[in-house]
Amino acid sequence: MALPAVPPLLKLRGISKSFSGVPALRDVSIELRAGEVLALMGENGAGKSTLIKTMTGAYTADPGGIFEIDGKPVSVDSPEKARALGIAVIYQELSLAPNLSVAENVFLGRPLLRRGQVDRKGMERACGSLLERLGADFTAATTVDGLSIAQRQLVEIARALQFDARVLIMDEPTTPLSERETVRLFALIHKLRAEGLAILYISHRMAEIYELADRVSVLRDGRYIGTLEREDISHEQLVRMMVGRDASTLYQRAAHHAVRGPVVLEVSDMADGRRVRGCSLQAHAGEILGIAGLVGSGRTELARLVFGAEIPVRGEVRIGGVRLAAGSPDKAIRAGLVYLTEDRKGQGLFLDASILENINVIAARRDAFGPGILNRGQARFRAGRAEVTLGIRSAGMHVNVGRLSGGNQQKVLLARLLELSPRVLILDEPTRGVDIGAKAEIYRTIDALAGNGAAVVVISSDLPEITGIADRILVMRDGRIAGEVGRGTATPATQETVIALATAQGEAMAA
Repeated sequence: MALPAVPPLLKLRGISKSFSGVPALRDVSIELRAGEVLALMGENGAGKSTLIKTMTGAYTADPGGIFEIDGKPVSVDSPEKARALGIAVIYQELSLAPNLSVAENVFLGRPLLRRGQVDRKGMERACGSLLERLGADFTAATTVDGLSIAQRQLVEIARALQFDARVLIMDEPTTPLSERETVRLFALIHKLRAEGLAILYISHRMAEIYELADRVSVLRDGRYIGTLEREDISHEQLVRMMVGRDASTLYQRAAHHAVRGPVVLEVSDMADGRRVRGCSLQAHAGEILGIAGLVGSGRTELARLVFGAEIPVRGEVRIGGVRLAAGSPDKAIRAGLVYLTEDRKGQGLFLDASILENINVIAARRDAFGPGILNRGQARFRAGRAEVTLGIRSAGMHVNVGRLSGGNQQKVLLARLLELSPRVLILDEPTRGVDIGAKAEIYRTIDALAGNGAAVVVISSDLPEITGIADRILVMRDGRIAGEVGRGTATPATQETVIALATAQGEAMAA
């Protein structure tokens, strides 16, 4: 049900912000009510981060806008002023002192005093009450260095509450969390909302928006596009507001999909003795083959076996009819098979290295002048070409990859693989953690790869995505391929048919 009409706790009207004459926000107006979760959505570059920093005093808005708390105009020209007004923010990168205790972090900058001295016991008691309120499983005396990311988030929230926050801004808070930790965070958000906090929640994940949001406001190109009430929220409408076009256009496929070429990748009876139990498949030149299944079905494990990142107990892989040596990613790459990991930060990218270095880390040896002598001109050419063809957005190719958005990081990883001119690409969750606009660009890249004759294998847990881009889909369950839907089968590739096979409800389809 829609919330009853109540005056907004926080109201922004006509907020703009420019940098060196370039507008980042243009006439943005939003309202946030006590006891609600307002989701803020938009592509990378839409202005979300700039708006947050303007609301919290890190940036000063351009003249002319109005900022109101409880209907009264206020000035937010510093972080200290924002905190005094009850506005707190929890960024993706947490701002805690790891060598201090939880209590010391919660009271950092405003310690309790007793007779002119820091009252550590008093801070621990007060912090303990906050932690109990939040359902924390650690004490106020615990050193932050020993806490998990999810626990550190609780410390940030406790600090906000200690500073009497009335508006809590959460910027992509689930990015570093496990599924179980995310469920706990959602329960806490519901509790804080019930206590009357106004929560501004920034996320690109549609499922989180459906779970949490009372309303959704959308920014595009620095402008306020509109707000949807909970009953009006839909994937199609949100996509249209964020990117300016219908969701159906994300999955448009070129005419080349009507014809597929010969088999390029052939996997026979692949097994690892643990999760993968006798999987066989074929991928053709010029097609996009999807692999779907529930978490734990063995999709990623199969991909790593095929690429050689893990050694199978049985089975073989052939590229163009030639058998690959097991357990050798280097030989797989030489044969034209590349793999995009689902964990781009942990296993794919060098976050402290530049975009140029990440793109060239494998291909550079092909055109080196000699041992240890790189062809830097060719490296710059490759990076520049990738910047244009994949739409990598940054301040320059020498920017560290760790500073990029998720979508741009994924494009850098894709660019590295494409420089190898692969015949077969296995892309494991290629759009996980990226915004709608970046997804559309990655889909176009995948489609173009198939159009140029590559066999593209896409592993995805996003059902609209896998049914939208794949020509046919193999569905895994319990380490085996439970069935196939799509082109060349009697069963259409729909979300319903994929789920039926993934959950053992579609045995008849697999026959």
